[in-house]
Amino acid sequence: MHSRRILLVSSDLMASSRLAGVARGLGDTLDVRASLASVAAAAPYDVVLIDVQSCPDPSATIAQGRQAAGAAGKVVAFGPHVWKERLEAAVAAGADAAATRGEVMEGLAALLDRVSPK
Repeated sequence: MHSRRILLVSSDLMASSRLAGVARGLGDTLDVRASLASVAAAAPYDVVLIDVQSCPDPSATIAQGRQAAGAAGKVVAFGPHVWKERLEAAVAAGADAAATRGEVMEGLAALLDRVSPK
């Protein structure tokens, strides 16, 4: 069983802190960035979680997330449940999956196991 490298792209500090604790509890590493501008391309992530509510241009961020995930990594867009169209657009733009904010905040372990099993 290996430790997953997870990148969270979000400006929500409360959510970032909470998700970092969950990731640590799972034995995974969670890096948090407000944007993908400062992410090194040399080390791909197993999972890139993108908070579409924090992105001015979610489609561009999804494309950058694909690069950060590399060939084998997964990109998951998430946002408020009422933003169904934006979440669907994120999948159309290249995200592997979309989830509601509640699914990420309350069920991160299950989501990670679904998109990137250890």
